[in-house]
Amino acid sequence: MLTSFLETKSPHGLAIRRAFFVSMDGIETTTYARLTNKRTAKVRHRSGSMDKKIMSVLAALALFLGVAGFFEQHAQDKKTMPEVGILQFTSHPALDQIHAGIIDALQAAGYQPGKNIKIDFQNAQGDQSNLKTMATKFANGQTDLAVGIATPAAVALANTIQDNPVLFSASTNPIQAKLVKSYQHPGSNVTGVTDQAPLADQLKMIQAFVPHLKRLGVIYTSSDDSAVSEARAMVKLAQQAGVTVKEYTITSSNDLNQTAEQMVSHQQVEAVFVPTDNTIAAAMPTLIKNTDAAGVPVFPTVDTMVAAGGVAAESINQREIGRLTGKMMVKILKGASPKDLPVDFIEKGTLVVNRSQLERLHMQLPAGYQQAKFIDQGE
Repeated sequence: MLTSFLETKSPHGLAIRRAFFVSMDGIETTTYARLTNKRTAKVRHRSGSMDKKIMSVLAALALFLGVAGFFEQHAQDKKTMPEVGILQFTSHPALDQIHAGIIDALQAAGYQPGKNIKIDFQNAQGDQSNLKTMATKFANGQTDLAVGIATPAAVALANTIQDNPVLFSASTNPIQAKLVKSYQHPGSNVTGVTDQAPLADQLKMIQAFVPHLKRLGVIYTSSDDSAVSEARAMVKLAQQAGVTVKEYTITSSNDLNQTAEQMVSHQQVEAVFVPTDNTIAAAMPTLIKNTDAAGVPVFPTVDTMVAAGGVAAESINQREIGRLTGKMMVKILKGASPKDLPVDFIEKGTLVVNRSQLERLHMQLPAGYQQAKFIDQGE
């Protein structure tokens, strides 16, 4: 044990070496004095006290070695704990549910945050500069694996971290976002879980709730790649079904009130579709205030947005998205490579209906939808 401590280059080891060799110098000097001045009574008188000093130095050194060894071992133990960075784009219920689902899956696999895994959670609050700063923090730190919740967070991590695994959670179109080359063969250090909604089922549902639908409004954030991709896909499907689509875009939540008011004025639209859009999800009350005033139903893609005032959705369960992400994290922590893990997804949505919103807008539940999951406003 002594040899290993003397050889280590850690701060504890260097301190031990200095203490050891200073002590040895003292012992050698004392021994020399005793041998060369043996005949003098003065030295004979001192020899006993020198022996005591030597023993005191050795005892102190042994104690120091023991304490240093404890801290050295403690530091080594901490290094064996995997470190995970989670970067969330902004705060709203859907993304918060994903984060909760990740923790669910880690705990189910035996990983307890703070005990046998370290989790560094960062929230960019929708600020692109924060994303870059936080991604760089993960890249320069001890992070073994980084997870981006929502496409902007995942892109920031993928652009910053090249050597360690990166997972995306809730990226609607990871190929378009250049996170992966294909769903089956990601091809790099990045893979994850997509939250692509079943849009054909969604359109069919909207037409069931709004019979003879002619004019559909689609509103989304122009800078949100996932929202843009999903909105364009819905526009194409609706047009193929003979529905006239009117698109409305915002650049930030500051635009939402005015754009929503314009969208529902003069009966321009009979219903509104909202894709998986982080900006609108965080500002749903503003949208719903305007659509409710005009008596226009809103159909989002996420259950938490239905609870915030939407009428219904063929919803992707966000907590389950998080759980799938957490399960993928466990595989990587146990040695799997991201390039060998296909992009995961939820195969079928769950019909979610806001019962109180139906009543508020004087709408009827369509035939065949009695098995829906019913929620009330704010749940």
